[in-house]
Amino acid sequence: MDVVVAGASGFIGGALVPALRADGHRVRVLVRREAGGPDEIPWDPTAGRLDPHDLAGADAVIDLAGVNAASRPLTPARKRAVVQSRVDTAGLLARTMAAHDDGPRVLLQASGIGAYGDRGDAVLDEHEPLGTTFFAGVVRQWEAATLPAQEAGLRVVLLRTGIVLAPHGGALGRLLPLVRLGIGGRLGSGRQFWPWITLVDEVRAIAHLLTTDVHGPVNLVAAADRNVDVVKALAAAVHRPAVVPVPAWALRLALQDFSPEVLGSIRAEPAALTASGFRPVHADLPSAAAWVAAR
Repeated sequence: MDVVVAGASGFIGGALVPALRADGHRVRVLVRREAGGPDEIPWDPTAGRLDPHDLAGADAVIDLAGVNAASRPLTPARKRAVVQSRVDTAGLLARTMAAHDDGPRVLLQASGIGAYGDRGDAVLDEHEPLGTTFFAGVVRQWEAATLPAQEAGLRVVLLRTGIVLAPHGGALGRLLPLVRLGIGGRLGSGRQFWPWITLVDEVRAIAHLLTTDVHGPVNLVAAADRNVDVVKALAAAVHRPAVVPVPAWALRLALQDFSPEVLGSIRAEPAALTASGFRPVHADLPSAAAWVAAR
């Protein structure tokens, strides 16, 4: 396939692009500067600039672009940037693809498992209503930006990604070094469900959905386990204790509006992904933690 990727330099995109190329796909990436070669396409989502002729002949677009919500405090200005960066990119791609019949007919759009908000022990599939947290609101606007492509009959997949486990970066970027030092522990009560997937399975799932007749929201998770069990599994894999809990009040103070993403409970299941025939390489915590530790 001829695939165009937005957000190719990010945490997931950086693993996805070489994997797609290794599988024989032609991959071109969207860049916010002049193109440096035939595999780069210039665009400016803030200004709404994307030449539709640059997408002609492509089969699919994968949009992973968006400001990292966890890298800085969520000030009002940062919140606006988080929302706008997602709505601008998704909206520009959806409108461009919808308006031109010779362009890609598949859009795989990044989204987040925070769509559901804090739902306790309830098991959540893709039919559940969206929540009321800040990030659920982000997802609501983010996914709505793809409506032009959906209404034009394109196959649109909303990739509601869970906590991506990897040796470096991502959700474990700050936690795993502490676990390796033996000073990691549960976050808050530790009873909240964390829906997770390894980076290798995230990449495999996206590649699978490129060619599988699935549309609409898809929970990109392998399983959901309690936070205390996730931390214990990681600690066991690196042969360290996990005995230094972080109290909820400290996380709320430090993370403010991001704290619900850490302390909230989202027991999401991969109903649509499983029904499509996908099977993760790392289907349980011990195998996922062992992969993280071995890398």
